[in-house]
Amino acid sequence: MSEFTKTLCPYCGVGCGLEVSPPAQLGKATNRDSQGNPTWRVRGDKAHPSSQGMVCVKGATIAESLDKNRLHYPMVRDSLEREFRRVSWDEAFDLIAKRIQTVRFTQGPEALCMYGSGQFQTEDYYIAQKLMKGCLGTNNFDANSRLCMSSAVAGYIQSFGSDGPPCCYDDLELTDCAFLIGTNTAECHPIVFNRLEKYHKKNRKVKMIVVDPRRTPTAEAADLHLAIRPGTDIDLLNGIAHLLMRWNYIDTMFMDDCTSNFPAYAEVIRHYPPEVVARQCGISIEDLETAARYWGKSERVLSLWSMGVNQSSEGTAKVRTIINLHLMTGQIGKPGAGPFSLTGQPNAMGGREAGGLAHLLPGYRVVKNPQHRAEVEEFWGLKPGQISPNPGLTAWDMITGLENDAVGLLWIAATNPAVSMPDLERTKKALLRSPFTIYQDAYYPTETSAYAHVLLPAAQWGEKTGVMTNSERTVTLCSAFRQPPREAKADWEIFAEVGRRLGFEKEFAFANSADVYAEFVKLTKNRPCDMTGVSHPQLQAEGPTQWPHPEKSYELESSNSCTDAINRVSTPNSKRLYTNLRFHTPDGRARFGAYYSKGLAEPPDPNYPFVLTTGRLYGHWHTQTRTGRIEKICKMHPEPFIEIHPRDAARLGIADSMYIEVRSRRGKAKFPAKVTKAIAPGTVFVPMHWGSLWADNAEANALTHPESCPDSLQPELKACAVQLIPISVEVPIKDYQLQSSQ
Repeated sequence: MSEFTKTLCPYCGVGCGLEVSPPAQLGKATNRDSQGNPTWRVRGDKAHPSSQGMVCVKGATIAESLDKNRLHYPMVRDSLEREFRRVSWDEAFDLIAKRIQTVRFTQGPEALCMYGSGQFQTEDYYIAQKLMKGCLGTNNFDANSRLCMSSAVAGYIQSFGSDGPPCCYDDLELTDCAFLIGTNTAECHPIVFNRLEKYHKKNRKVKMIVVDPRRTPTAEAADLHLAIRPGTDIDLLNGIAHLLMRWNYIDTMFMDDCTSNFPAYAEVIRHYPPEVVARQCGISIEDLETAARYWGKSERVLSLWSMGVNQSSEGTAKVRTIINLHLMTGQIGKPGAGPFSLTGQPNAMGGREAGGLAHLLPGYRVVKNPQHRAEVEEFWGLKPGQISPNPGLTAWDMITGLENDAVGLLWIAATNPAVSMPDLERTKKALLRSPFTIYQDAYYPTETSAYAHVLLPAAQWGEKTGVMTNSERTVTLCSAFRQPPREAKADWEIFAEVGRRLGFEKEFAFANSADVYAEFVKLTKNRPCDMTGVSHPQLQAEGPTQWPHPEKSYELESSNSCTDAINRVSTPNSKRLYTNLRFHTPDGRARFGAYYSKGLAEPPDPNYPFVLTTGRLYGHWHTQTRTGRIEKICKMHPEPFIEIHPRDAARLGIADSMYIEVRSRRGKAKFPAKVTKAIAPGTVFVPMHWGSLWADNAEANALTHPESCPDSLQPELKACAVQLIPISVEVPIKDYQLQSSQ
């Protein structure tokens, strides 16, 4: 037996393999943290195909958070004004089941809501879908992927007929031109960036273009940095397309044989000549032409994007406009090329596979499709019509549902909306109105726990065995290496027990998570994300496995059905999708999307003249529920800050380290200034990690608005209009550094 347990890092969507061993081992000194507490050893798994043994500071220090500020027992209170009291699991389960039944029979199932997380394992996601969408008949399950990846999901579905990133990480080391837009990959997906940067340095003919209003560590490595104005992404992309068309850098044979709707797109890009685009974007015509030339002359173009594209009122349009460039030039379905969405959360991909958004069902199905609903109803043994045909409430809809009393019960698990939701003061007021909130998490306190009536202690990373899928569709078994503390339980076990207490004993008669996963993968048969050949034993024996990975017994069968399409779009078990240049659309063609740029939902004006953009830092993760408890990371990023260009700072009389009050139409916050040329004039940047537990009045989302993309319903967390008011107090501010990965 190996002294190391193989698992996966539970932070970002890169999906780095880790090996973990106990603090004490024979013949070795006990591994301890800086306070002298024994802590598990963590190292990169060199055999993991995605990360190849590399690990960033978050993964390297993850074990230090395991025993800090854990929630150990179920807790209940009658009102938010009361103190929590400890109860047994029996009492907690009975209370929840009775409350669900009361709401179900007085307000109806549409008053029941669950808000989950990309921190879930796939088994957690799947059981939650079966409980909510199947047994209870409400599609009101949404996850924080709504704030993260839903625009990428919508873009892939509209362009290709199905979700699913078509690329793989090997493409990072095969491309001629990497086009990074709306992603600070070096800090947010560091191991992906390490692979790309090493390859780029060794191959000087390979070009890297970075599109970002900030000169991030990612932009520092680029051959060309386009510091466009926030909200002008579609202008830029259409402008590049205009030049590709003008210079005849297009693949007409591919477009004729494999795509549709190009004439409508060609009409749009006609209106984006270089002089117009350069002026709109705030860049030079020369740089625009250089970007188009790099793309057009390259045989293999790989585009990478993340929150800077997705978190937008034009999120889906931006994703499709990126994909348009690939369709124009035939840059898909081959090594080193394709449109590659970098997933934010560690198992946001697994959530998409399991149906973990309000409009989805397991197996890349959608609730609006009658055939999809019927397939899932039959599989789950439900009566026809049990699954609602209406998409459920999104995360923001749940907040507005609390405001108008449409939500009677809100169950939040493994996420922290009291920091991460937009328009935070409005969100908090809505949470205060909730008649009954269940909050299920590994840690206590968090900002959201202040709004809960019931607290349920969840097992976390390393304490439960389950599966996660990363950005390149690689499925990894995350094996438990220790017992959950005290009375904590795996999320899926909690959902299943509530289901049984509601009378659905046979639906939730699972002995372990392997049984749960075995049931789930049956729902992927003949679907684009076919994983019927994947199981816990198979992953244990063969290691991380990329889908599609159908059962051998039928993987070579062919079908003409557009829903039975695995073999039409790629070879089974291939690293890339669409290698046959056939797509999951009824006619097998990828679709161009024709979009004019609309700009920001809230552009700057004389009263709010700056655009605020938000993002992550290298060491921290989201709302610091884990990383805020790790000493090394807190020293690396000791406090929040606001980046401002020297020209703007001089005009307002702002010196480095001086506090600035930032006001939007919704709220205000204050931050010490970091005066830097790394931010474009007229734009300011604030990290999004600090909630009320970690700093005073430093919540980025107190400022942001909830306006969202009409297709993906993803809020525009990346940009809002603000005003800046200097405060005379100065504080020492440490300049954070991008740490090299090990």
